[in-house]
Amino acid sequence: MTSGGRAAPAFPPPPAAVSLYVGTVMHARLKPKPHRFSYRVFSLLIDLDRLKEAGRVSRLFSIGRFNLASFHERDHGDGRGGLAARVRSALAASGVDLGGGRILLLCYPRILGYVFNPLATYWCYDAGGALKAIVYEVTNTFRERHSYVAPLRDGEASQAGLRQARDKLLYVSPFLDMAMSYAFRLRPPGDDVRLRILESDADGPILSATFAGQRVALSGSSLLRQCARVPFLTLKVIAAIHWEALRLWAKGIRLAEHPPAPASAMSDDAPGPIRHGRPVIARARSADRDAA
Repeated sequence: MTSGGRAAPAFPPPPAAVSLYVGTVMHARLKPKPHRFSYRVFSLLIDLDRLKEAGRVSRLFSIGRFNLASFHERDHGDGRGGLAARVRSALAASGVDLGGGRILLLCYPRILGYVFNPLATYWCYDAGGALKAIVYEVTNTFRERHSYVAPLRDGEASQAGLRQARDKLLYVSPFLDMAMSYAFRLRPPGDDVRLRILESDADGPILSATFAGQRVALSGSSLLRQCARVPFLTLKVIAAIHWEALRLWAKGIRLAEHPPAPASAMSDDAPGPIRHGRPVIARARSADRDAA
């Protein structure tokens, strides 16, 4: 059910504790000068409540220690681990109770000890397997991070997927201003996954970014195969970010001012320059004061 009580389309997640999604990332800058690139990647989908089980799937994949590929909770959130509890707390502040349901994180793994995740998405399900919320965790190259908490609302889900929107709160690209909004178009993870983010200013769309991937069971052979096809995946990601930035600078696109990161690490209800709301932490503190 959605927040208004109507039945939402079912998007059952994979039952495995961990899977790979193999596909392509594409970015297309629409103005003031066209700029487009795409490259092959693979992502990890991991159940945050079954990390020990995930770590036993392959000798080449580990939880919290060095390996060809690995997952470390401290690479996300506030860097102190306990991701599942942290996400559930944020959802509770936004009025969402998963009732013991699953939280799956779609992100890049560490490859040979290194990772950078521009966007990681938490897919949050209730005990019956219905998708209840998504958390969009955005990290920039200046070591700043902000998570947009997005409970599933009436009208956001259809058989084609999900549509959500949030105002931009965290500085990401030196070539994009802050007075922007994000329109998310998503196909939740199953046999495949689709993410599209359309970033717009007051005059319309300025940037489209997508990821389309097919699910592959994680095993020693599948990891070796993907690491051979995309050598040094995560180094490639950070190198591509800087290379494309250099190309934009060479095209004469001006630099945007870098404001401080939001005081709150998480927000809901799009509290930005386009639609004003209140940070999750501020909401929780206000509720505590009202209760007192």
